[in-house]
Amino acid sequence: MTPDRQIISAAAHRIAGHVRETPLLRLSPALTLKLELLQASGSFKPRGAFNRMLSAPIPPAGVVAASGGNHGAAVAHAAKCLGVPAAIFVPEITGAAKRRRIEAYGARLVVGGAAYDEARLASEAFAAETGALLVHAYDQAEVLAGQGTLALELDRQAPELTHVLVAVGGGGLLGGMAGWYAGSTTRLVAVEPEGCPTLHSALAAGRPVPAPVGGVAADSLGARQVGALMFPLAQAAVAASVLVTDEAIRAAQGWLWQECRVVAEPGGATALAALLSGAWVPPEGAQVGVVVCGGNCEPGSVA
Repeated sequence: MTPDRQIISAAAHRIAGHVRETPLLRLSPALTLKLELLQASGSFKPRGAFNRMLSAPIPPAGVVAASGGNHGAAVAHAAKCLGVPAAIFVPEITGAAKRRRIEAYGARLVVGGAAYDEARLASEAFAAETGALLVHAYDQAEVLAGQGTLALELDRQAPELTHVLVAVGGGGLLGGMAGWYAGSTTRLVAVEPEGCPTLHSALAAGRPVPAPVGGVAADSLGARQVGALMFPLAQAAVAASVLVTDEAIRAAQGWLWQECRVVAEPGGATALAALLSGAWVPPEGAQVGVVVCGGNCEPGSVA
Protein backbone atom coordinates (compact mmCIF):
# COMPACT_ATOMS: atom_id res chain seq x y z
CA MET A 1 0.00 0.00 0.00
CA THR A 2 1.82 3.09 -1.26
CA PRO A 3 1.29 6.11 0.98
CA ASP A 4 -0.52 8.91 -0.84
CA ARG A 5 -2.23 12.03 0.44
CA GLN A 6 -5.43 10.20 1.29
CA ILE A 7 -3.64 7.46 3.24
CA ILE A 8 -1.35 9.95 5.00
CA SER A 9 -4.32 12.15 5.93
CA ALA A 10 -6.04 9.11 7.44
CA ALA A 11 -2.85 8.35 9.39
CA ALA A 12 -2.76 11.91 10.70
CA HIS A 13 -6.35 11.55 11.94
CA ARG A 14 -5.51 8.18 13.54
CA ILE A 15 -2.48 9.40 15.49
CA ALA A 16 -3.89 12.81 16.46
CA GLY A 17 -3.62 13.24 20.19
CA HIS A 18 -0.66 10.88 20.38
CA VAL A 19 1.96 13.03 18.61
CA ARG A 20 2.94 16.67 18.81
CA GLU A 21 2.73 19.31 16.13
CA THR A 22 6.33 20.44 16.09
CA PRO A 23 7.27 24.07 15.49
CA LEU A 24 9.13 25.86 12.75
CA LEU A 25 12.13 28.10 13.23
CA ARG A 26 12.27 30.65 10.42
CA LEU A 27 15.90 31.71 10.17
CA SER A 28 15.49 33.88 7.09
CA PRO A 29 12.88 34.48 4.39
CA ALA A 30 14.45 31.59 2.45
CA LEU A 31 15.35 29.11 5.22
CA THR A 32 13.06 27.34 7.66
CA LEU A 33 13.91 24.59 10.15
CA LYS A 34 11.29 22.00 11.10
CA LEU A 35 12.14 21.15 14.72
CA GLU A 36 10.96 17.56 14.72
CA LEU A 37 13.48 16.72 17.44
CA LEU A 38 10.87 18.24 19.78
CA GLN A 39 8.54 15.35 18.96
CA ALA A 40 7.67 12.92 21.74
CA SER A 41 10.63 10.58 22.47
CA GLY A 42 13.03 12.99 20.74
CA SER A 43 12.58 12.19 17.04
CA PHE A 44 10.02 11.90 14.24
CA LYS A 45 9.62 8.17 14.86
CA PRO A 46 6.42 8.15 17.00
CA ARG A 47 4.43 9.14 13.93
CA GLY A 48 5.08 5.80 12.25
CA ALA A 49 5.10 3.78 15.46
CA PHE A 50 1.67 4.98 16.57
CA ASN A 51 0.18 4.56 13.10
CA ARG A 52 1.41 0.97 12.88
CA MET A 53 0.22 0.09 16.39
CA LEU A 54 -3.18 1.75 15.98
CA SER A 55 -3.78 0.08 12.60
CA ALA A 56 -3.78 -3.53 13.81
CA PRO A 57 -4.85 -5.51 16.90
CA ILE A 58 -1.96 -5.84 19.34
CA PRO A 59 -1.56 -9.43 20.61
CA PRO A 60 -0.97 -10.32 24.27
CA ALA A 61 2.78 -10.57 23.57
CA GLY A 62 2.78 -6.89 22.72
CA VAL A 63 5.10 -5.31 20.17
CA VAL A 64 8.70 -5.78 19.11
CA ALA A 65 11.09 -3.59 17.16
CA ALA A 66 14.71 -3.38 16.12
CA SER A 67 16.35 0.00 16.25
CA GLY A 68 19.54 1.99 16.43
CA GLY A 69 17.76 3.87 19.20
CA ASN A 70 15.22 6.44 18.00
CA HIS A 71 12.68 3.99 16.58
CA GLY A 72 13.04 1.84 19.68
CA ALA A 73 12.37 4.81 21.94
CA ALA A 74 9.32 5.72 19.85
CA VAL A 75 7.89 2.20 19.98
CA ALA A 76 8.58 1.97 23.71
CA HIS A 77 6.86 5.33 24.23
CA ALA A 78 3.86 4.31 22.11
CA ALA A 79 3.60 0.98 23.91
CA LYS A 80 3.61 2.73 27.29
CA CYS A 81 0.88 5.13 26.13
CA LEU A 82 -1.24 2.24 24.80
CA GLY A 83 -0.60 -0.02 27.79
CA VAL A 84 1.07 -2.92 25.97
CA PRO A 85 4.44 -4.65 26.50
CA ALA A 86 7.36 -3.88 24.21
CA ALA A 87 10.68 -5.58 23.46
CA ILE A 88 13.32 -3.47 21.73
CA PHE A 89 16.41 -5.00 20.10
CA VAL A 90 19.35 -2.63 19.59
CA PRO A 91 22.88 -3.10 18.26
CA GLU A 92 26.00 -2.52 20.32
CA ILE A 93 26.58 0.89 18.68
CA THR A 94 23.42 2.34 20.23
CA GLY A 95 24.42 5.16 22.55
CA ALA A 96 23.77 5.29 26.28
CA ALA A 97 21.30 8.18 26.00
CA LYS A 98 19.09 6.20 23.64
CA ARG A 99 19.32 3.03 25.72
CA ARG A 100 18.28 4.95 28.83
CA ARG A 101 15.33 6.52 27.04
CA ILE A 102 14.06 3.11 25.85
CA GLU A 103 14.31 1.64 29.33
CA ALA A 104 12.71 4.72 30.92
CA TYR A 105 9.54 3.98 28.94
CA GLY A 106 9.39 0.52 30.52
CA ALA A 107 10.36 -1.56 27.48
CA ARG A 108 12.53 -4.67 27.63
CA LEU A 109 15.88 -3.72 26.08
CA VAL A 110 17.93 -6.42 24.36
CA VAL A 111 21.44 -5.48 23.20
CA GLY A 112 23.13 -7.71 20.67
CA GLY A 113 24.94 -7.67 17.37
CA ALA A 114 27.36 -5.15 15.99
CA ALA A 115 24.92 -3.44 13.61
CA TYR A 116 21.23 -2.78 13.04
CA ASP A 117 20.73 -5.73 10.68
CA GLU A 118 21.66 -8.23 13.40
CA ALA A 119 19.21 -6.61 15.81
CA ARG A 120 16.54 -6.70 13.08
CA LEU A 121 16.99 -10.44 12.53
CA ALA A 122 16.76 -11.05 16.27
CA SER A 123 13.57 -9.00 16.52
CA GLU A 124 12.00 -10.93 13.65
CA ALA A 125 12.84 -14.22 15.35
CA PHE A 126 11.28 -12.92 18.57
CA ALA A 127 8.11 -11.94 16.70
CA ALA A 128 7.87 -15.38 15.09
CA GLU A 129 8.40 -17.11 18.42
CA THR A 130 6.06 -15.04 20.59
CA GLY A 131 3.47 -13.64 18.18
CA ALA A 132 4.39 -10.05 19.07
CA LEU A 133 3.43 -7.38 16.54
CA LEU A 134 6.51 -6.35 14.57
CA VAL A 135 6.90 -2.60 14.15
CA HIS A 136 9.52 -2.14 11.45
CA ALA A 137 11.76 0.91 11.60
CA TYR A 138 11.14 1.95 8.00
CA ASP A 139 9.90 -0.75 5.60
CA GLN A 140 6.21 -1.06 6.52
CA ALA A 141 3.31 0.67 4.81
CA GLU A 142 1.76 1.91 8.07
CA VAL A 143 5.11 3.25 9.25
CA LEU A 144 5.68 5.10 5.98
CA ALA A 145 2.23 6.64 6.12
CA GLY A 146 2.80 7.75 9.70
CA GLN A 147 6.11 9.39 8.84
CA GLY A 148 4.37 11.09 5.92
CA THR A 149 2.28 13.06 8.40
CA LEU A 150 5.37 15.20 9.00
CA ALA A 151 5.13 16.38 5.38
CA LEU A 152 1.38 17.03 5.72
CA GLU A 153 2.10 19.16 8.79
CA LEU A 154 5.03 20.98 7.19
CA ASP A 155 3.04 21.65 4.03
CA ARG A 156 0.31 23.26 6.10
CA GLN A 157 2.80 25.32 8.13
CA ALA A 158 5.03 26.38 5.22
CA PRO A 159 3.27 25.87 1.85
CA GLU A 160 5.78 28.16 0.14
CA LEU A 161 8.69 25.69 0.39
CA THR A 162 10.25 24.68 -2.91
CA HIS A 163 12.80 22.25 -1.45
CA VAL A 164 12.92 20.20 1.75
CA LEU A 165 16.16 18.61 2.99
CA VAL A 166 15.71 15.26 4.73
CA ALA A 167 18.26 12.92 6.30
CA VAL A 168 18.07 9.30 5.13
CA GLY A 169 18.87 6.02 6.87
CA GLY A 170 16.45 3.25 5.97
CA GLY A 171 14.33 5.84 4.21
CA GLY A 172 11.07 5.69 6.14
CA LEU A 173 10.85 9.45 6.68
CA LEU A 174 11.88 10.30 3.13
CA GLY A 175 9.49 7.70 1.70
CA GLY A 176 6.55 8.95 3.72
CA MET A 177 7.30 12.57 2.81
CA ALA A 178 7.72 11.61 -0.84
CA GLY A 179 4.25 10.07 -0.73
CA TRP A 180 2.80 13.38 0.42
CA TYR A 181 4.76 15.63 -1.94
CA ALA A 182 4.32 13.38 -5.01
CA GLY A 183 3.04 15.43 -7.92
CA SER A 184 3.63 18.75 -6.15
CA THR A 185 6.14 21.46 -6.95
CA THR A 186 8.05 20.84 -3.70
CA ARG A 187 11.15 18.76 -4.25
CA LEU A 188 12.99 16.63 -1.71
CA VAL A 189 16.74 16.64 -1.19
CA ALA A 190 18.02 13.41 0.38
CA VAL A 191 21.07 13.83 2.60
CA GLU A 192 23.23 10.98 3.91
CA PRO A 193 26.57 10.65 5.68
CA GLU A 194 29.39 9.42 3.50
CA GLY A 195 29.68 6.47 5.88
CA CYS A 196 26.05 5.37 5.35
CA PRO A 197 25.21 5.95 1.66
CA THR A 198 22.16 3.67 1.46
CA LEU A 199 19.93 5.71 -0.87
CA HIS A 200 22.85 7.11 -2.85
CA SER A 201 23.98 3.57 -3.59
CA ALA A 202 20.44 2.44 -4.43
CA LEU A 203 19.84 5.29 -6.87
CA ALA A 204 23.13 4.51 -8.62
CA ALA A 205 22.22 0.80 -8.88
CA GLY A 206 18.56 1.35 -9.74
CA ARG A 207 17.43 -0.78 -6.81
CA PRO A 208 18.06 -1.12 -3.04
CA VAL A 209 21.51 -2.62 -2.49
CA PRO A 210 23.68 -3.19 0.59
CA ALA A 211 25.83 -0.21 1.56
CA PRO A 212 28.54 0.45 4.16
CA VAL A 213 27.52 1.43 7.70
CA GLY A 214 29.78 3.72 9.69
CA GLY A 215 30.47 7.21 10.95
CA VAL A 216 29.09 9.51 13.61
CA ALA A 217 25.43 9.10 12.61
CA ALA A 218 25.41 5.31 12.25
CA ASP A 219 23.21 4.77 15.30
CA SER A 220 20.32 6.62 13.63
CA LEU A 221 21.08 6.47 9.90
CA GLY A 222 22.93 3.15 9.77
CA ALA A 223 20.55 0.85 7.91
CA ARG A 224 22.28 -1.62 5.61
CA GLN A 225 20.02 -0.68 2.69
CA VAL A 226 16.94 1.43 2.04
CA GLY A 227 13.48 -0.07 2.24
CA ALA A 228 11.85 -1.61 -0.81
CA LEU A 229 8.61 0.31 -0.23
CA MET A 230 10.17 3.74 -0.14
CA PHE A 231 12.56 3.34 -3.05
CA PRO A 232 10.17 4.01 -5.97
CA LEU A 233 8.77 6.98 -4.09
CA ALA A 234 12.27 8.38 -3.67
CA GLN A 235 13.08 7.82 -7.32
CA ALA A 236 10.09 9.94 -8.29
CA ALA A 237 10.37 12.74 -5.74
CA VAL A 238 14.07 13.26 -4.92
CA ALA A 239 15.63 16.20 -6.71
CA ALA A 240 19.14 15.48 -5.40
CA SER A 241 20.95 12.84 -3.36
CA VAL A 242 23.76 14.39 -1.36
CA LEU A 243 26.55 12.93 0.80
CA VAL A 244 28.14 14.83 3.68
CA THR A 245 31.22 14.19 5.77
CA ASP A 246 31.26 13.45 9.48
CA GLU A 247 33.07 16.75 9.95
CA ALA A 248 30.22 18.60 8.24
CA ILE A 249 27.69 16.84 10.45
CA ARG A 250 29.58 17.78 13.63
CA ALA A 251 29.86 21.36 12.37
CA ALA A 252 26.10 21.45 11.78
CA GLN A 253 25.49 20.18 15.30
CA GLY A 254 27.70 22.95 16.64
CA TRP A 255 25.99 25.57 14.48
CA LEU A 256 22.53 24.53 15.68
CA TRP A 257 23.70 24.92 19.26
CA GLN A 258 25.58 28.17 18.82
CA GLU A 259 23.02 29.91 16.61
CA CYS A 260 19.72 28.38 17.76
CA ARG A 261 20.42 26.72 21.12
CA VAL A 262 19.13 23.49 19.60
CA VAL A 263 20.78 20.21 20.67
CA ALA A 264 20.56 17.82 17.72
CA GLU A 265 22.10 14.37 17.46
CA PRO A 266 24.35 13.69 14.44
CA GLY A 267 21.50 12.19 12.40
CA GLY A 268 19.31 15.14 13.30
CA ALA A 269 21.91 17.60 12.00
CA THR A 270 22.76 15.70 8.83
CA ALA A 271 20.23 17.41 6.53
CA LEU A 272 21.41 20.87 7.59
CA ALA A 273 25.02 19.80 7.07
CA ALA A 274 24.40 19.63 3.33
CA LEU A 275 23.38 23.29 3.26
CA LEU A 276 26.01 24.66 5.63
CA SER A 277 28.89 22.76 3.99
CA GLY A 278 27.91 23.63 0.44
CA ALA A 279 27.37 19.99 -0.49
CA TRP A 280 24.00 21.17 -1.80
CA VAL A 281 23.51 24.67 -3.14
CA PRO A 282 19.91 25.86 -3.44
CA PRO A 283 18.86 27.22 -6.82
CA GLU A 284 18.15 30.93 -7.08
CA GLY A 285 14.85 31.85 -5.50
CA ALA A 286 14.49 28.61 -3.56
CA GLN A 287 12.48 28.52 -0.36
CA VAL A 288 14.24 25.82 1.68
CA GLY A 289 12.99 23.74 4.58
CA VAL A 290 15.30 21.53 6.65
CA VAL A 291 14.01 18.73 8.88
CA VAL A 292 15.96 18.54 12.16
CA CYS A 293 14.74 15.03 12.83
CA GLY A 294 16.31 13.89 16.12
CA GLY A 295 17.85 15.07 19.37
CA ASN A 296 18.66 11.94 21.36
CA CYS A 297 22.25 12.51 22.41
CA GLU A 298 24.24 13.63 25.41
CA PRO A 299 24.07 17.46 25.51
CA GLY A 300 27.75 17.67 26.33
CA SER A 301 28.64 15.97 23.06
CA VAL A 302 27.26 19.00 21.20
CA ALA A 303 28.18 21.97 23.39
